[in-house]
Amino acid sequence: MNIAHCELHWNVESFQITKYILYVGLLFFLEIKMASRGKTETSKLKQNLEEQLDRLMQQLQDLEECREELDTDEYEETKKETLEQLSEFNDSLKKIMSGNMTLVDELSGMQLAIQAAISQAFKTPEVIRLFAKKQPGQLRTRLAEMDRDLMVGKLERGLYTQQKVEILTALRKLGEKLTADDEAFLSANAGAILSQFEKVSTDLGSGDKVLALASFEVEKTKK
Repeated sequence: MNIAHCELHWNVESFQITKYILYVGLLFFLEIKMASRGKTETSKLKQNLEEQLDRLMQQLQDLEECREELDTDEYEETKKETLEQLSEFNDSLKKIMSGNMTLVDELSGMQLAIQAAISQAFKTPEVIRLFAKKQPGQLRTRLAEMDRDLMVGKLERGLYTQQKVEILTALRKLGEKLTADDEAFLSANAGAILSQFEKVSTDLGSGDKVLALASFEVEKTKK
């Protein structure tokens, strides 16, 4: 791929490094599980996973920022490969969470956020990050900033609508109460992919369905 003018944090080597890090993380968790050392190790594991997710979200953000410098095939190929990395991350996360209710409580938000990214129900890396880290306060702050940007003409209406729908969906998934106006906005503007994500994401084990949804979205964009 000819993307010399673009600071895109993706290549084959980084893909292999990601898989290795996830494998090491899984072994680390198994060691923790056997040792039963408690909260400190769980916190370390969560931090490691958040760092890996941050790197993948940075890849997606870089890709979108560099979109104009890439031809269609380069863009689609790179995005597909990044989503494949997210899929592998999701598979490792499910193995790590298996049978451990403490980790299910800690990491369920991260898994939902990854599913949202894989299915392309969410397209805004920063919203995905905040969703994964269970940061409803920061999501609401971002929404307030978007409201101001829209009013002064710094944010285009279509992008505002897309990101607001993502934020409101994330808040609802995190158990936050929405106002009647926000619920009405969400109902009026949630597209088919986001509505399907809502259904799929009620089952944290439905990775195959999420991947099928992602494949459908990729094929739709090619038509």
